[in-house]
Amino acid sequence: MPGHGPARHHPAVAREIARADEVQVRLADLVTRFAGSMPFVYAHVLVFTVWMLAVEGTPWPALTLVVSLEAIFLSTFVMIGQNRQAAFQRVKADADFASEQKILRDNTESMRVIEQLIREMHEHGTHRLGDEPRSR
Repeated sequence: MPGHGPARHHPAVAREIARADEVQVRLADLVTRFAGSMPFVYAHVLVFTVWMLAVEGTPWPALTLVVSLEAIFLSTFVMIGQNRQAAFQRVKADADFASEQKILRDNTESMRVIEQLIREMHEHGTHRLGDEPRSR
């Protein structure tokens, strides 16, 4: 049942998982994942080598244009990924902070109750702070 038992994911993670279903996010993740891989590097080495040797002469103006445009788009995908990661970290940090604040409030209240109980015990003479039971 929803709302019962421990959560499977941190709230920020759950939102990111749900957001990953969006087509644009999936596409950006796919491009970024491929662009950050060795097959991407190998493909570029092969394509650039063939282009420089067989397609164009020096100084390769069309290749320069293609590489520049590719760099613009890839840097945009990197920034999209960084922005998503930063947003995720902010949400997670906020949730962690709220959780820590609740724990701090609960602990502070518990300490107040314990202190009050000790004071009441001391006032009624049932226990005096610093007294140790005497052994015979």
